[in-house]
Amino acid sequence: MPGKKATEEIRRVAMKLDNAIENKNLDAVMSCFAEDCEIELLRQSLYGKAGVKKWFDWLFKNIWQIKFQSIITMAEGNTLFEEFIIRARLYSGPEVKSKQAEVLVFENDKIKSLRLYFDRLDFADTVAKDPVSKTVVSRVIKKSIEGLID
Repeated sequence: MPGKKATEEIRRVAMKLDNAIENKNLDAVMSCFAEDCEIELLRQSLYGKAGVKKWFDWLFKNIWQIKFQSIITMAEGNTLFEEFIIRARLYSGPEVKSKQAEVLVFENDKIKSLRLYFDRLDFADTVAKDPVSKTVVSRVIKKSIEGLID
C-alpha cells in the first residue's frame, strides 16, 4: 500500500491540475493525465489524451475564467477525493457558483481516472436566456426539490 510520500504526490498532482485549469494551460493539464486515462462526467466517458483535450475545450467553450475553492480533500492509497466550489465567469458575463466533487485515481503519479460530479442545473439557470427556457429551468428546479422543503 502506498505510504505518506505517495499520498503527498497525488495531492501535489491534483493541485497542479487545479492550477493548470485556472490558468487555462492545456499542456500542464495534459501532463497530469496518463495516456490511457478516462474522464467521466455528465454520464459521458472520454478516453485518453484526446478525451482530456475534448474536456478542456468543452470546459472553456463558454467559461472564460474559473476558480476553485477546496472544501475537503481526502487521499488514501492511489485515490483522492475532493469536494470543492467553482466560481466560473461565462463569456456572456454572469458568474456561476457550483458545488462539485471529484474522485481521482492515480497510476504512476498520473491521473488514470477522473470522475466529476456536479448539478448541471447550477449552469442551466445561468445560461438560459429566453423567457421560455428560463421558465422551463425554473420549473425543473422547483419540481426536483418538491417535498424536500415547505
